[in-house]
Amino acid sequence: CQIFIEEGDETYMNSGTAGINPDKILPTTKLPEDFSNFWDEGKSALAEIPIEAEMTLMPEKCTYFTNVYHVKIRNIDGPVYAILTLPKKPGRYPAILHVPGAGVRAYGGDISDRPIISLSIGIHGIPVDQYQSTIYEDLRYGALNGYWKSNLDDRDNYYYRRVYLGCVRAIDFIHSLPEFDGENLGVMGGSQGGALSIITTSLDDRVDYLVSFYPALSDLTGYVHGRAGGWPHLFRDEFTNKPEKINTSKYYDVVNFARSINVPGYYSFGFNDNVCPPTSIYSAINVIDADKKIVLYHDAAHWQYPEQSTAARAWMYGKLNVNSN
Repeated sequence: CQIFIEEGDETYMNSGTAGINPDKILPTTKLPEDFSNFWDEGKSALAEIPIEAEMTLMPEKCTYFTNVYHVKIRNIDGPVYAILTLPKKPGRYPAILHVPGAGVRAYGGDISDRPIISLSIGIHGIPVDQYQSTIYEDLRYGALNGYWKSNLDDRDNYYYRRVYLGCVRAIDFIHSLPEFDGENLGVMGGSQGGALSIITTSLDDRVDYLVSFYPALSDLTGYVHGRAGGWPHLFRDEFTNKPEKINTSKYYDVVNFARSINVPGYYSFGFNDNVCPPTSIYSAINVIDADKKIVLYHDAAHWQYPEQSTAARAWMYGKLNVNSN
């Protein structure tokens, strides 16, 4: 239900949404028979590429507790860039991989005083430390405009192939760090990052816990079946519903990764989300046959309340047994 009110020259809108038996929602997308083989081949190709990590200290971002680095590692079809934080105190620590929402931008890293390693990755193969540069805006409206549609008619060259494999490569890098305890690893993100949290956990059994806020890329074919599909709404317009594009989407849909999740997860979203519709989110979460904590903020849209973020982090820190310094 959408409500509009006019005040002067402005029109304001708010909405309220109800769900009936949302835990019974089933996905429209189908699992390809060769889904696992397709991604196993991708991971095998990735394994042939050395990490060759380059770590550049960022003194201006370091704190009393933490060193901060700009990192470059090799991936399929180019590098992955990231911001790494490492505790200064000698020791071995758990780690969290932070996967990004959609867009093109710099990243500040997850800097805190907690005894934990964090790696915040970008997905576009470009440096993520150009804080004063206009390069991201130029790319956002130029070469990377609509990147989520790039090569959608070719499953072997679709844009997100290198992105998904880049998340696996990020975990390779974390495991290469002598400061990592080798055992306790979580992944978390929202929207596109919420999708990547589920996907990374499915692709890599080294992930122990995941936090996913309003995952995008879920049940993309919903529109083909008369209901909402997930961001980026690839098939909302009929002229985009080409068989080869629909077929490619099945290899990249969060639903088909969610089917194999077998570790504890924390899932949080709102009923008023028009970017990642709850129908598409439930399509993914409902196929997960593992311990799952679903935390709803019914009036929330495509954003997080501070309490929502705090609760999810507390859950992850508890699972990883992370305390304050």
